[in-house]
Amino acid sequence: VDDVGDFEEKAWRGRWTLVNYWAEWCGPCRDEIPELNEIQKMGSKLGVQVVGVNYDGVTGDALTSLIKTMGINFPVLLEDPRARWELAVPSILPTTLLINPNGELVTILIGPQ
Repeated sequence: VDDVGDFEEKAWRGRWTLVNYWAEWCGPCRDEIPELNEIQKMGSKLGVQVVGVNYDGVTGDALTSLIKTMGINFPVLLEDPRARWELAVPSILPTTLLINPNGELVTILIGPQ
């Protein structure tokens, strides 16, 4: 998965994945970004990766700028992957999906963790 890119099957197969929904206006989202950055940094040791989804659908240069402003150091997807697991749009932020190495949804974490 690129810094800003698509969530392809090869990106999540073989390791645990946290898919984190965030927004610029969400205080709890901002609060948990440093922890998510740390998980991503230690990802190879932990066997886990973090990818983000901007709740507001920001794209292009605006998304790149927002990622820098918010200090996000994990990849942010251009396309929301929730249809893969037949999920509705999150109604509370932050929301984090835990995906197992087979690409199956294990749990949905709602609110700050």
